[in-house]
Amino acid sequence: MSRRTKQAFAATLLALLCAMTVAGPLQAQSAAQVIQQVKFEQRIGNTLPLELAFRDEAGETVQLARYFGKKPVVLALVYYECPMLCTFILNGLVKSLKPLTFEPGREFEIVVVSFNPLETPQLAAQKKQAYLEEYKRVHTWAGWHFLTGDEENIRKLTDAAGFHYIYDEEEKEYAHASGIIVAKPDGKLFRYFYGIEYAPRDLKLALMEASTEKIGTPVDQVLLFCFHYDPQTGKYSVLITRIIRVAGTATVVAVGLLLFVMFRRERRGEVYGATAHTPVTKA
Repeated sequence: MSRRTKQAFAATLLALLCAMTVAGPLQAQSAAQVIQQVKFEQRIGNTLPLELAFRDEAGETVQLARYFGKKPVVLALVYYECPMLCTFILNGLVKSLKPLTFEPGREFEIVVVSFNPLETPQLAAQKKQAYLEEYKRVHTWAGWHFLTGDEENIRKLTDAAGFHYIYDEEEKEYAHASGIIVAKPDGKLFRYFYGIEYAPRDLKLALMEASTEKIGTPVDQVLLFCFHYDPQTGKYSVLITRIIRVAGTATVVAVGLLLFVMFRRERRGEVYGATAHTPVTKA
């Protein structure tokens, strides 16, 4: 079993355990059937259908394209009345955002979409308010977007993102995997982070890469050079060869500067010495 398969299986198992803790075993389908249908597949490079229409937290009909075009987008697929897992996903997102200097609405956008077609903009507005209070940066209000929509458009979006879930009619709940996606400004799916906790460093690097390195400091760019996203694990890992290359370059530059300074000092010493021994002639 590959690492990607193991990770997808773990995400599915976490979803099932959370669902069973709240609602008991899914009675409509066997566990094996659920595992086959509940998946979060990476579709890196695919473009989201930005023409799809949803309703924002104010009840206005909007196209996904409104939130793309200039900045990377963090996409979270949840449903607002989820008894457990979706809350963990959004809590994990806020937790990973807090240490970052990057902010929603400035360097990137956050788009949260409910995959429950029965949920309303009023409920979306309540969720937005709750998570903004948790984030404690009210000035980022315009960078958070909590959407609801109809069944057809929800399915088109989730299918494009590789997010597959099922609804248990008897328990009136969804079984689904967990994670978030970072998309490029043009809507191309770029990075997947699974589970309910996301390393702030990984999210920062993903946003920098997705912006084609238009955000971040020069130090951040060096950090990005030394890390590489591994789609098998859904995380960034250190590239030792690049670190050695950076260290080697830094060493060469340092030695070059040292030699330059020593040479300048030596030249100045020769000049001063020659001046001190030059005889003074009287007219």
